[in-house]
Amino acid sequence: MKKQRPVHLDLQTIRFPATAIASILHRVSGVIMLFAVGILIWLLSESLASPESFAGVQSLFDNLLVKFVIWGILTALGYHLIVGIRHLIMDAGCWEELPAGIASAKAAFALSFAFSIIVGVWVW
Repeated sequence: MKKQRPVHLDLQTIRFPATAIASILHRVSGVIMLFAVGILIWLLSESLASPESFAGVQSLFDNLLVKFVIWGILTALGYHLIVGIRHLIMDAGCWEELPAGIASAKAAFALSFAFSIIVGVWVW
């Protein structure tokens, strides 16, 4: 018996549900934060070395690229926190049904977007 399996998947036609996108982005934000820890520890170490190095680190924040990196780190942290709380609530047995899961994923996207805007205003 020949199985009717797809030979070629067109990845551009596959659409992930909001819950899958939330989960994938949660993992991506975790990886971003893993690398961000190194940057933040370096900034902290430099700022605590001497008053001159503190002034040097403080002057880094006048650079647009540094502001963008800090905004990205804080946005990843906020998204990871919001979706992490969503996952914890789901682990507790709430929002496990498909409509509630989709609604909570969309709410997490909206909260994360609002958090990103607020952090962007604060950083700039």
